[in-house]
Amino acid sequence: MAEDSDQERTEDASPRRLEEARRKGNIARSRELVTFAVLMSGLSTLVFMGDRFFAQLAQIARKSLTFDRAQLRHPQQMVELLQQFSFDALQAFMPFLLAVTLAAALAPLLLGGWLFTTEPLTPDFSKLDPMGGLKRMFSVSALSEMLKAILKSGLIGGVAVYVIWKERGEFIGLSAESLESSFAHTAHLVGFTMEMVIGSMILLVVFDVPFQLWNYNRSLRMTKEELRQESKESEGDPHIKGRIRAMQREAARRRMMAEVPKADVIVTNPTHYAVALRYQSSSMAAPAVVAKGAHLVAERIIELARENNVAILRTPPFARALYFNAELGQEIPARLYTAAAEVLAYVYQLKHYQSEGGIAPTEPDQLPVPLDMDPETKAQASAPAAPE
Repeated sequence: MAEDSDQERTEDASPRRLEEARRKGNIARSRELVTFAVLMSGLSTLVFMGDRFFAQLAQIARKSLTFDRAQLRHPQQMVELLQQFSFDALQAFMPFLLAVTLAAALAPLLLGGWLFTTEPLTPDFSKLDPMGGLKRMFSVSALSEMLKAILKSGLIGGVAVYVIWKERGEFIGLSAESLESSFAHTAHLVGFTMEMVIGSMILLVVFDVPFQLWNYNRSLRMTKEELRQESKESEGDPHIKGRIRAMQREAARRRMMAEVPKADVIVTNPTHYAVALRYQSSSMAAPAVVAKGAHLVAERIIELARENNVAILRTPPFARALYFNAELGQEIPARLYTAAAEVLAYVYQLKHYQSEGGIAPTEPDQLPVPLDMDPETKAQASAPAAPE
């Protein structure tokens, strides 16, 4: 049962899944919203430009129904007049057509936003599968679309029939009115009918938009296993990442060990910590830490130092202070300059003694290491005194 529940699509879609869906052209859409926007734009155009629009139509109708004897004798003129009247009618309808076209193009942006992709144009032969087609025909989405179509037809048809029946006397009386009066009256009746239809469409939009958003998000839900797999693909397998980090640490350790033979001195604790220092007066303002480590790494640093005849100095407080306060590859802190100067002076004297002879230098045993930079000495100083 645990495995079954783990495979249920209970998780919200990840940003990656949403982006892939958009790339494929799969976004939330509402046909009812587009229909409402088209009707609303058409009605608005008629309201603001209705007088001019119907005046132009009346003028076109008057001219097209007026003939003279010369036009009747020359049919070619009738064709030319038809072309002219058609062009005039197109000009009259142009604001209405532009408003409706813009509404049809911009309304989908309210849900899915702007999207341009050629992915839906790619041939998909899986859509030719008869079984898949049957599943789509009887899916929740298809059934909901059929239900909406029935409701929309019944609602809009009912509203239209109601308006026509209620205003039947007005419609019948149009035939007895003059041309100008009939056009104005028709505009009023058409506007009233569209207002009633748009009012009924609002109910469909209020229902359809939340449903489409819910259905879209539901169709993109993921299982917990899909989320885990996507996380591995995007961030990398934890085992592989751990292996890469281990390899990176090993490479850094090898590079660090390669710097030990170039060091001037190794200061130790003696075995818990080891820090390799190097100083070149021509290029460095202060000694730099070229290698450091604890326990096994410290032992390896000391071993390499002995193999390459690098001076090794046992200075526990100084070694601990360097290990905890100096960064690898960086110059030591300024507060340790004095102690480092004494150590390097001893190293240079030792090298001179080994090459020239003379009096052997004395190892420094009381280096000026600040108390707060050595964790062990600091802990001992802050510990309560034992009762007498």
